[in-house]
Amino acid sequence: MDKRVPKRPASCRLQDNAAYLAERLGVGKSFDVIRLDVEYGGRAMALFIIDGFVKDDILHYLMRNLSHLDEGELDADPLEKLLKRHLPYVEIGQTNDLEEAVAAVLSGPTALVVDGVDRILLIDARTYPVRGPQEPDTERVVRGARDGFVETIIFNTALIRRRVRDPSLRMEYVQVARRSKTDICICYIEEIANPELVRRVRQSISAIDTDGLVMAEKTVEEFISGRHWNPYPVIRYTERPDTAAAHLYEGHVLVIVDGSPSVIITPATFWHHLQHAEEYRNKPIVGAYLRLVRFLAVWASVFLLPLWYLLMTEPELLPGPLQFLGKAKLGDIPLFAQILMIEIGMDMLRMAAIHTPSSLATALGLVAALMIGGIAVEVGLFSNEVILYFSVAAIGTFATPSYEMSLANRLVRIALLILSGLFGLYGYVLGLTVWIISLARMSSFGIPYLWPFIPFSYRAMRDVLIRSPMPLKNRRPAILHPRDPDR
Repeated sequence: MDKRVPKRPASCRLQDNAAYLAERLGVGKSFDVIRLDVEYGGRAMALFIIDGFVKDDILHYLMRNLSHLDEGELDADPLEKLLKRHLPYVEIGQTNDLEEAVAAVLSGPTALVVDGVDRILLIDARTYPVRGPQEPDTERVVRGARDGFVETIIFNTALIRRRVRDPSLRMEYVQVARRSKTDICICYIEEIANPELVRRVRQSISAIDTDGLVMAEKTVEEFISGRHWNPYPVIRYTERPDTAAAHLYEGHVLVIVDGSPSVIITPATFWHHLQHAEEYRNKPIVGAYLRLVRFLAVWASVFLLPLWYLLMTEPELLPGPLQFLGKAKLGDIPLFAQILMIEIGMDMLRMAAIHTPSSLATALGLVAALMIGGIAVEVGLFSNEVILYFSVAAIGTFATPSYEMSLANRLVRIALLILSGLFGLYGYVLGLTVWIISLARMSSFGIPYLWPFIPFSYRAMRDVLIRSPMPLKNRRPAILHPRDPDR
């Protein structure tokens, strides 16, 4: 509700209610806001509709029912008769607040104003332009479900309900932002989730005070997560209903924002961002191997390039058998400048790929390969070793399941590189120390960010490092303090 507009009780006069709604909704000023004046059973009525949001067939059916009313049939108890007899529809409500009716119409439902009734009937016969629930590009699996969340909140809640048929599954609806009045759903399993965690999530969302959620779930994240200048995400996104359902069974709380295909998972630790559904779509030993390879790729994306630069500048740190790693043809440009240039160039290429139409993406990749992989080496701009080690780091970045985590790790890699260039070994060690301490000090809704590494839990850390068989995972994560700890 817009805090600057007080509640406006509805009156029994159709003219007053309809005039207020018409003024607030901009009837006659916006072509898609429709006011339809009708008369059924000898009683004047008005319908307020947003064109494009209403299911025409349902509204026509209800209007046809009302057209069969006899003269004077609504003289006594018109509200009760309309609700219980003449409007045979499941999703219908009422309100005495005209401002609430305005917000409802802008969300999609149709408002029915009846002369002599001090209530506004809200008929939820809305529909939205929506794409099909296709498999998300960032969370593809070889085998498994191919459906994914879409931009409509009611579709997303249905996809979760399809997989979680628990009677204690709760979908709490709230509207956030004074002007956009964005629909948000807080989803959890009441018999599993920690009530304190649910309260904290609910409180953080209700505390959001802004005009509009411009970027949907990303704006919500910035309000509820805090630590605005820390690049590491303390919530996790997923576009897969099966991943969302799996976290619900562990005791997590989901936040679904209308207009976004990404569902927020709270809380999320550092290790949550390194897991992928593909690990659980294979046999346990294969999944454990895939997880190990992914961890190695992620660590390489953070540490490999700064460490190689350090060994190049201080070859005495290398033992005898590894001395070949400290030898490279440096080229005409200082090594530090080469690495920074290729880091920035890779980000430029990534942004160009995002803005390039798919029909031209192949051409862009070909040009980039020729420029960076061939000509840049021949003219002495980059050395072969720089391209090699940066390519390995880039592969590790792309292998990181969480896009937000990969961006944060990239910034850490650049910071380690700069510290190594300025202070050598001391800078590298200092950077690692500060990085670990900063992660250890972080928390996500009261959950330590590095758990189960800090504080250490053997059983939980074993499950992080090794993809355990599902029959053996008979306990929920203890750090979430679930009501029902047993699976």
